[in-house]
Formats: sequence, structure tokens, C-alpha cells
Amino acid sequence: MVQISRSGIKKALLAGAMLAAFSAAWADPIKIAIANFGDHPQLNEAVEGFKKELSREGYVEGKDVVYELSHTNFDATLLPQMIAKLQAGKPRLIYTITTPVSQVAKKALAGSGIPIVFGVVTDPVAAKLTPSWEKGDNGITGSSDLQDVGAVMQFAHKLVPGSRNFGMPYNPGEANDVALLEMVKKAGAANDFKVVSVGVDSANDIQQRITSLKGKIDVLYNPTSNLLQPATPAVSAASRQIGVALVSADPDPVRKGLVVAAVAVRYERVGENAGRLAVRVLKGEDPRNIAPVKPTLADHETVVSRAALRAFNMKVSPAIADCKCFVD
Repeated sequence: MVQISRSGIKKALLAGAMLAAFSAAWADPIKIAIANFGDHPQLNEAVEGFKKELSREGYVEGKDVVYELSHTNFDATLLPQMIAKLQAGKPRLIYTITTPVSQVAKKALAGSGIPIVFGVVTDPVAAKLTPSWEKGDNGITGSSDLQDVGAVMQFAHKLVPGSRNFGMPYNPGEANDVALLEMVKKAGAANDFKVVSVGVDSANDIQQRITSLKGKIDVLYNPTSNLLQPATPAVSAASRQIGVALVSADPDPVRKGLVVAAVAVRYERVGENAGRLAVRVLKGEDPRNIAPVKPTLADHETVVSRAALRAFNMKVSPAIADCKCFVD
């Protein structure tokens, strides 16, 4: 029998500890894939917020974590190909942005062992990503961009005093849009608004469909739609044509003078919320036990454009004259 002295044991333990330390120091960084739908300011903010939150949690980019980012320029037909390419890279986790991307990823990655954290999904239950708002599903949970529609309507009353008819274009083929329309209808009943909707199947139909609302609405709302948000200039032109104030779910076109106002979720916060969930998953929590996160009212911002007010031939309502939300 071999006898080992105490000093020998101590040396062996010290050598093991040093080896473990060096192994940790030289370990490969965690790979996270980011599947985006397209290059858009809101979606890019959701990416940056995600990375920022992981950095705050100690995952330094380039050292502890590396990201592989891809998008399809809003071409839904390319989504399966993008997900397959990212999956081939064997990431520890995939962050999917928007409902269409997340739906394709959930189906494609089922049984792969690669967990999904989604972001910028309005209603994950309606999109069949999670069974409820109280729990995730097998290998998937995430962060919603669900707006406080009641707050949007309350602001619309101040922006356009006496307004009673709230118009909303939506894409009937997108689960997000359909779910949001139902929420808007419920909010309308509680906020003294009649909701008038119009389906838009293609960007080419925007002008015709929106101008068909002339005389039927007082305010037009451009929602968090993967069809309508990238086509904001067309929505704005049609809204001006019928002389109706345009309110958006995105503050960026307000700052560009295309849209009168926005009461919007801050998409960096949506990304940060997703980042916190991703850290929990990376540390071993089962996504099924992690409830999807909704934005709070503090995650919203209000912006009004003076340039757009002039373009829409509108005056500043006394109800918002003292608002600290104006941009030129």
C-alpha cells in the first residue's frame, strides 16, 4: 500500500486547485446565438439591452460570453434557414427576437437541448410559446413587449381632446397583431374609445386600407407590428392624408418627425428583462419554471414631436402643454 504524507496531500490539493483555476481562466466563453427578424431601431435596442444585462451579471463579452447575431431582413421564408445555421454553432442558449422568429425557433429546436429566451413578443400565450403568463414551456421562456394600452388611450384623449374613435391597422396573419387588437378593444371599452380596426396584409395595401378610415376615426395607432412598424413612413403619409393624428408604439419615428406621439415600451428594457431570464437559465434553472416577463409602466416613455404636430396641422393641446416629453 502506498503511503502519502500530509505534505504530499497538501501539495496535490494545491496543484489541483491551481489547475482548476487555470482551466477556468482559459475556458472557452459561453456562446449565445441571437436570432433577430431584421435591422430595426427597436429590435436593435432589445439586443443591446440583453447584452448590457448579461454584462451587469458578470458575463463580459469576448471573455465570458460571445454572441452570434443573425437576421433575415424581415423575410419570414428565411427563418428556418437562419435558426438551423445558428443551431449548427451549438450555442448554450438562443435569444429570439419577435414572435415569428420565436415560433420558428421553438419548433425547430424542440428536443435539441438548446434553451430559448424570447424577446419582443406581445402575447406569448396567444403565440403558443408558453402555456400561460405564469410559467414557461419546455426549453423556452422570455420577455414580452406588451404595452399598457390603457395608458396609450388616456394620452390620446389628452393629445386630441374630444376624441372618441381609435383606429388601428393590423396584420391578420400575425399572431402578435391579432392578440394586440383584442387587448386594444378591451382597453377601448374601459377608456371611452370605440376601436375601429382595418386589416393590412401587405405593405402595398397600407395607403388604401388606412385612407378607407377617413371620417371614421379621430386617432390612428400604429402598433408593435412586424409589418407596419418598418412601413411607418407609409402609415404616416396615409394618416396625414386623412387628417388624423398618428400615435405609435415606437418613439424613434416620433423623434424623426414622422409620427405625432408615442407612449412606448422602452425596448432596451425588454432586452434587459430577457437578459435577466437568460442568466437564470444559464445558471441551471428550468425555463418551464420561469414565468414570462411583462413590462411595467416604468418601462414606458412618452414622446411628442413638435415637427410632426406642424406636419399634421395640429396645435399643442392644453392638456399636454406642460408635458416634459416634447422633441423638435
